Amino acid sequence: MSSHPLVVITGGKGDLAQALATWFGEAGYRVECPGREELDVTRAEAVENYFATREPVSVLINNAGITGDSLLARLSPEQWDAVIDTNLKGAHLCSQAAARRMIRQRDGHIIHIGSYSALQPPVGQCAYAAAKAGLIGLTKSHAKEFGARNIRVNCVLPGFLETRMTASLGEAPRAAALERHALKRFNTREEAARFIHYLTTTAHISGQVFQLDSRA
Repeated sequence: MSSHPLVVITGGKGDLAQALATWFGEAGYRVECPGREELDVTRAEAVENYFATREPVSVLINNAGITGDSLLARLSPEQWDAVIDTNLKGAHLCSQAAARRMIRQRDGHIIHIGSYSALQPPVGQCAYAAAKAGLIGLTKSHAKEFGARNIRVNCVLPGFLETRMTASLGEAPRAAALERHALKRFNTREEAARFIHYLTTTAHISGQVFQLDSRA
């Protein structure tokens, strides 16, 4: 067994996941960043099989997610299910599997990657907003349930990040988004990763929701 703690970051191919992998790797962690091919978070059997061969897990970061933007009148049941399953059910299944191992070692930290859309959803994101709001509920519930076993559970809303996706937006949407920030700047994935790593080093914080931008 390695002496280096293991962090599992789902949705491992995205920009934030890669920044997290770099930060945790430099901090001495063994890092696994499974994408959908390695870990389909929507399938209970796949999740359990994945974590069964990865004990102990010190940190789980539930980062897997899709937006599936659609106006309510056009949102199909299949689109709704895909968004809820990936963002919310996936976080539940991974947390359940990881927590079973963390309980035995009486230590661990689970981070749910949420979204500002849970608080102020834009038009066309009803499924995504519902899923991300559900993560806040999971955070509060899991923190109470696992606290006696020294497992901390928190939710981080990274904010409007400077990523490949946001870089492709037109100038007008970026300017409009920037105007809503009191500091008139966006968060970066490196800043978000640094905060998340710091949070996992704390022993006294659980059940909290952290918004990492300046939208008041």
